[in-house]
Amino acid sequence: MTTLYGLSNCDTCRKARKWLDRFGIAHDFVDYRDNRQPAETLSEWARQAGGWDALVNKSSTTWRTLAPNRRTPDSDAEWKLLLKEYPQLIRRPVVVTDDGAVTQGFSDNGFKQRFGVGK
Repeated sequence: MTTLYGLSNCDTCRKARKWLDRFGIAHDFVDYRDNRQPAETLSEWARQAGGWDALVNKSSTTWRTLAPNRRTPDSDAEWKLLLKEYPQLIRRPVVVTDDGAVTQGFSDNGFKQRFGVGK
């Protein structure tokens, strides 16, 4: 089953969930603010996203309001601590399928390609 990670109040996450429902793709939704993800999970998401910088939404209000020293983590451990404290920094939604593949974000065409729908 597909698992969609994000925030319940995120418009993009709601659009992604509606898209999955419309195309009959079974999925679970996990609000990662309420259900903080383990450090190992965050590391795997970052690895598949192309690194910590790719995993984080640096244009978010939360990022911009962080103290300057918090915006320059020097290690995996610091990144993990930052994202455990501020899960809303993670680009959303994070989509994980049964095969372990991780993608981020939502677009109609991107999801069609990801799920092999509408070809």
